[in-house]
Amino acid sequence: MERLQKVIAMYGDYSRRKAEELIEKGKVLVNGEVVSELGSKVKSSDVIEVDGTILDKNRNFEYYLLNKPREVVTTTKDEHGRKTVVDLIDTDARIYPVGRLDYDTTGLLILTNDGVLANKLMHPSSKIDKVYVAKVNGKVDGSDVKKLRSGVIIDGRKTSKASVKIKKYNKKNNTTIVQLTIHEGRNHQVKKMFKALGYEVVKLKREKYANLDLNGLKVGEYRRLTFKEVTTLYSLVK
Repeated sequence: MERLQKVIAMYGDYSRRKAEELIEKGKVLVNGEVVSELGSKVKSSDVIEVDGTILDKNRNFEYYLLNKPREVVTTTKDEHGRKTVVDLIDTDARIYPVGRLDYDTTGLLILTNDGVLANKLMHPSSKIDKVYVAKVNGKVDGSDVKKLRSGVIIDGRKTSKASVKIKKYNKKNNTTIVQLTIHEGRNHQVKKMFKALGYEVVKLKREKYANLDLNGLKVGEYRRLTFKEVTTLYSLVK
């Protein structure tokens, strides 16, 4: 059983908010009967009609891996007219990003129209590993590496344990390259973790996400995920 508005957002061309609005307006039918109460649950076998159109729960899903450039917004549209990650993918499908990367952050991003997989990947319980490489001002010492590994306080809560590896220290520029593996997806988490210890992140890239990496993809390029890659992602979020 799933909430009706969630199912509509998964399989229809609607946001969750728009789905809720249509339900409240009485424009959603389940098995031929109007359902106007938010939070109503439906079965996979139920026939759902939204604004006169039957929801196609067998729609073809598309999965893309993008090497996101800097100065691109991780959203489907931007009110300020900035380029979005969706603009970089040549498809007519209503895809959307799985999670977020900051405007100035580069690297691996999944985009899809498979709402079930997207929601599972983003749910905290899935604990999907994400590998970032950060360039920070200053020399990151051993004591701070231990703090990053054990967790630091950001936004009033301690982060989960992380894997940390110092890649390189540039004495001339006084910068350190750090590889950080986390499985949480809190807002601006990597930047805030370093900030909590007195470091400023000047460059940030996500290099891996679950079983996926950027091998063969230049900045701004994308490719479709293989069937095996999608199957592996599903196996990771069971």
